[in-house]
Amino acid sequence: MKKAFVPLTIVVAAMFAYAPVLIARADYEATMGLVQKIFYFHVPSWFVMFTAVFICGGASALYLAKGDPRFDRVAASAGEIAVVFGLMGLVTGPLWGRKAWGVWWQWDARLTMALLVELIFVGYLIVRKYGGPGSEKLGAAMAIFGTANVPFVYVSVNIWRTIHPKTTVVPTLAATMAIPFWYSVLAFMLLFTLLMTLRLGLERQRAALDELYLAEDDDV
Repeated sequence: MKKAFVPLTIVVAAMFAYAPVLIARADYEATMGLVQKIFYFHVPSWFVMFTAVFICGGASALYLAKGDPRFDRVAASAGEIAVVFGLMGLVTGPLWGRKAWGVWWQWDARLTMALLVELIFVGYLIVRKYGGPGSEKLGAAMAIFGTANVPFVYVSVNIWRTIHPKTTVVPTLAATMAIPFWYSVLAFMLLFTLLMTLRLGLERQRAALDELYLAEDDDV
């Protein structure tokens, strides 16, 4: 991954630089007009958030099962990224909603459950930071609980009445909208790959430093 990191960084930077051009050329949505173009950043940010959540939850489950600290490092890295992109989704959503629906926020099923997942993972980070000895295992349990809520966020629009469109919208997008949308998703997912690589590298260095401190204490 080290050899591919720099080329991948260049590709991601180029994709994000070109994304506004591609999005500007996309057709306007019939009822929402220009404001609908937030969609091309709002939805991909949730793609990354939920991907990070599943990685965090899966790595946390493996950590509890095997006790291998490498899984815990993966979980911690993914958990931080999940919170960042979840915040991005929670900010862009109301910006879009205020113009499209006339309100900044409604406590409908998807909005409420998405906020709940975000708060769970904020709590996950707080527990890991300030929970003291054993906080990694408690945090892992929280991550698994948060991950279990994600499918409900996705299907909520199909079960309950909500201001959000149903999950059938994305598969039925016209090509003029689908191409910039999936382009944006790919750009966000590549950015996620870069951030995970950097964050995992930091966790490895932190673990190595902790080992040096422990070795020095043993020598003393």
